[in-house]
Amino acid sequence: MHQLRPARQPNILRHFLTGWLLLFGCGMAAGQVDTTKGYLPSIQIDTLTSGGTLDSMATLRSMAISDSILMQRDSVFYTRLKTKMYKHRVTRQIYDALFQDVYNSRVRTGEVNQIEVNPFKLFQGRIIGDIYFRRLGVFGQTVYDTLRKPNNWVERVGSRLHTNTREHVIRNSYLLFQQGDLLDPVVLRDNERLLRSTSIFHDARILVVPRTGSRQFVDVYVITQDVWSLLPNGGFGGLTNFSVGFDQVNFRGLGHQLFVQFAYSGTDPRQTTEYQARYKVPFIGKTFLTAEANRLYLRDLKQTSIKLYRPFITPNTKYAGSVEWNHTQINNRLVTRTDSVVLVPVSYDYTDVWVGRSFRLFYRQNDSEEKGRSRLILAARYTNYDYRKRPDITADTNQIYQDSRTVLASVGFSRRKYTRDVLIYGFGRTEDVPIGESVAAVVGIDNAELGRRMYLGTNFSQGRYVRHVGYVYGLVNLGGYIRQNRIEQGVFSFESNFFSPLMKTKWGNMRHFFNTRYTTGVNRFSNEYIVLGSSGSGINTDGIGVNSDALRGTRRWFVNYENVLFSRLNLIGFRVAFVTFVNLGLVNFPDRPLLNGPLYQGYGLGFRLRNENLTFTSFQIRLAYYPNIPNNTIPFRQSFEGVPTLRFRDFDLSAPQIIPYQ
Repeated sequence: MHQLRPARQPNILRHFLTGWLLLFGCGMAAGQVDTTKGYLPSIQIDTLTSGGTLDSMATLRSMAISDSILMQRDSVFYTRLKTKMYKHRVTRQIYDALFQDVYNSRVRTGEVNQIEVNPFKLFQGRIIGDIYFRRLGVFGQTVYDTLRKPNNWVERVGSRLHTNTREHVIRNSYLLFQQGDLLDPVVLRDNERLLRSTSIFHDARILVVPRTGSRQFVDVYVITQDVWSLLPNGGFGGLTNFSVGFDQVNFRGLGHQLFVQFAYSGTDPRQTTEYQARYKVPFIGKTFLTAEANRLYLRDLKQTSIKLYRPFITPNTKYAGSVEWNHTQINNRLVTRTDSVVLVPVSYDYTDVWVGRSFRLFYRQNDSEEKGRSRLILAARYTNYDYRKRPDITADTNQIYQDSRTVLASVGFSRRKYTRDVLIYGFGRTEDVPIGESVAAVVGIDNAELGRRMYLGTNFSQGRYVRHVGYVYGLVNLGGYIRQNRIEQGVFSFESNFFSPLMKTKWGNMRHFFNTRYTTGVNRFSNEYIVLGSSGSGINTDGIGVNSDALRGTRRWFVNYENVLFSRLNLIGFRVAFVTFVNLGLVNFPDRPLLNGPLYQGYGLGFRLRNENLTFTSFQIRLAYYPNIPNNTIPFRQSFEGVPTLRFRDFDLSAPQIIPYQ
């Protein structure tokens, strides 16, 4: 599991030191390793061929299980060696000079095995005994190397100041299993993915250890590493123009999330102060319910909302649903066909309730990896818009502001599993890539103010790895209202995403990304349109990269290419990636064919910095060139911006929904 680094010493000295280290390591091979610092008991691992410690990152090929056992045994040996050598400064330096940790190397290099064997299957049906927890420091250690130390005093101080997620919170709110359960390999694997998908954990790892002298009981070890949870924010433009706030994603180690921001602008005649606050309690007890409350008091948006919801967090989740209410006051910014801008003050109450039920399907039973991962999902939803303030509406104008009470029902099929990979949207953390497909049909009645109408919609999505090609995802949506045998507010959209396998270069690891999105409206209302303009760049935007009122219409086609080189550079814990991108887009109204319009373009390069142990978004510095954007007097633009972390499109069906026109 370890490999020798390129030699810096003479060969004779290197062979002497290597032989001395191996002899020293064999002398202590019978000793136990305890890296838990009081959190876990010591684990005696004599041999793995008779059922030793197995963890969920032992990614195997179907014909290489025996190799994996040898690799894990090798890993145990080197872990013991490293434990001994790291006790003294001189021996630690010798170890670091000769060996490079490559444990779990297949995952670290981004190689995706076409067939994964669930390592927990060896213990399927055994009784879960004790559950132990190891909560690592934010910096330095990883779930694959708990002996690693923080690199500098900033990281050491940061780890001490952070309050780790409390053990009882993980046990009571984030585990899908408990003491006394029969071990289900799929549940453990889904649980590890669930831990990684939350905003409070940087990474997670689960291990199963047979209890000595027992063929019935096993113990489970849960290793987690938090992210740094506090993110201050704000800006200062003088005593009459400033903002201050913070985002705490793990308040006092309870997993609660608190966001607060206050802004003051003494020269604004409309409103001098603004504030917004959000409090979120995820996974209440064993219910996996999440409660959220929001309050926004901004110049053009004032909103109060509360929400209680539970998604289909795993394929085994039977029930999901949501209850939401909000009161909103907003100044809608509308651009008319004559390019004039109108602010429309609107006030409304919104209510949304939905519930869903999942039924297990034994699809492809002969395939053990697919068995039980398919679901039939039935769901129903009720939404209500009640406008308190709005412009006058008629059958031809301002129809989007009509009161409505909509009832929807859906039936769908979902099949999903996950493959682990790295260096896609993250900078080294484990990423769970969804593989599968989903198809759903939606039908409903909209009791709108201007007349009752029916809604019909359908969607299909699929994503998978293609050998030697990369990951391919596609989504097709089609839907619209029907009134008097005529389609109204119809929409058709298509989306495709692709990223290549990870390619090694002498400068680092590289991927190619290619995305395309097409949307067209059918008999949309006169004041409805979609835009091609946006901020951001590359795969982090669904627009050309520049905001412009001229980039709008009822049809849009957008194409993006991005190349990302994940370099070996590390600046104070921040990984550096170099980015080049190309954005191309078409947009227009029905009076002109889409392909006859001008091809709007954007080209750019830059670099991103990210520390995966922090809640900060990635930072990006870019230089872009937009040669033919209307009314754009500055074709060359440079920016320093935050880039949010992208998430994969999953195949979990939830509430029946009206296909968005965007």
